[in-house]
Amino acid sequence: MKKPRAAVGGRRRKQTSSGEEREKHALSSSQARPTIPDGQARRQEEVVLQASVSPYYQFRDTAEVTVFRESLLSWYDQKKRDLPWRRRAEGEVDLDRRAYAVWVSEVMLQQTQVATVIDYYTRWMQKWPTLQDLASASLEEVNQLWAGLGYYSRGRRLQEGARKVVGELGGHVPRTAETLQRLLPGVGRYTAGAIASIAFGQVTGVVDGNVVRVLCRVRGIGADPSNTFVSQQLWSLAQQLVDPARPGDFNQAAMELGAIVCTPQHPHCSQCPVQSLCRAHQRVEREQLPASQSLPGSPDVEECAPNTGQCQLCAPPTEPWDQTLGVANFPRKASRKPPREECSATCVLEQPRAPGGARILLVQRPNSGLLAGLWEFPSVTVDPSGRHQRKALLQELQNWAGPLPATHLHHLGQVVHTFSHIKLTYQVYGLALEAQAPVFRVYEGQQSGTGKSSKRSQVSTPSSRKKPSPGQQVLDRFFRPHLPTDAPRLNGVAQ
Repeated sequence: MKKPRAAVGGRRRKQTSSGEEREKHALSSSQARPTIPDGQARRQEEVVLQASVSPYYQFRDTAEVTVFRESLLSWYDQKKRDLPWRRRAEGEVDLDRRAYAVWVSEVMLQQTQVATVIDYYTRWMQKWPTLQDLASASLEEVNQLWAGLGYYSRGRRLQEGARKVVGELGGHVPRTAETLQRLLPGVGRYTAGAIASIAFGQVTGVVDGNVVRVLCRVRGIGADPSNTFVSQQLWSLAQQLVDPARPGDFNQAAMELGAIVCTPQHPHCSQCPVQSLCRAHQRVEREQLPASQSLPGSPDVEECAPNTGQCQLCAPPTEPWDQTLGVANFPRKASRKPPREECSATCVLEQPRAPGGARILLVQRPNSGLLAGLWEFPSVTVDPSGRHQRKALLQELQNWAGPLPATHLHHLGQVVHTFSHIKLTYQVYGLALEAQAPVFRVYEGQQSGTGKSSKRSQVSTPSSRKKPSPGQQVLDRFFRPHLPTDAPRLNGVAQ
């Protein structure tokens, strides 16, 4: 693994990053249309899937599908939110610029609320209005603008994709969902379908969290949507429903419905344009009737079960209908594994009496893995039991700064941070250096012109430091509440 780089700088917020859509390795540099075998395989898969699913979970006929499309699109034309990426895509005649506008918005919107994304999107498009502009930016510039959105690998892969389009694909974004997913890093099935349908008009359905909720309620699907079979059925339904004349608008309408009407906790069913086709709503009405009555033409949930075996789309018998939840009984919450626990020993290594003011040692993480390429205090993964933590951390610090006084390494407290898949406990240590360590001497040489300069090396001193940035303020608050009352002050450590 490549050794992280070091820099001396002011205190900076530890940035977070995590996994996202899996990177799809490029199999070709061309923009060839999807091959016939691929298309045939997809259609055959859908036919087999539909044959194995009860009619209860399908639309009865094309007329019902037509009503769904027309009702949803009519509602969308009247109620859709005015969002900057929609305005930009609708007003852009250049297909590659239009695709870029959609691509940026879809990546930013992954696991992030619309209200948060609006300002980020506006700043991003002002700074890098084209793929060529983004391709020429540095990763640090991208991370800086992305700060606060989380999942920094999304921004990194977005730039990697821009560079691939510019450097390998002649500046042209692939035109189909299949080629988008195959050729561009970080672009998975959903993002590919969104770009292809909205920017290029490809008739392909999409399934995100909002669409999952809408489809599970409309068809009364009670099984875990993260299950492979259930997910395949949801994609099949989305493909069946997408409007061939307005695929991009339809997909946005389905997501909009889930975002502002068919919400997770308190859905506004009276405002839903497809309420008459909603199995969940029918179930609510049926549950409210006396046992002696039934709604005409409303199939019972028992009709969904095939002749043999348990239906794979039904809610499990262990999760009965909850009268208080109503349509919010759907979809079933996916079972999640608890995050694995890890421990890291981290040191704030400071030179308090450096020329020009105090300095802090920061190092850059490797370009792959958790928090890839980001800057942090020197740290090392350690045994959660606490054994050999100080020894392991001191050895790591000495790799950067040379011989250090072990007696001056003081434990300050701990910070617990949970990523999407890791619960990481930081055991925080402090060490203040009176003498100038080798790493600081190297930095002095760079600053004076005797060594090779580094744009990544930064210095922050109390005399020159402006008002703390929002990231700095967050970092200060991040550590302070966890310090024990008897912990020594970092600058007050005896030398």
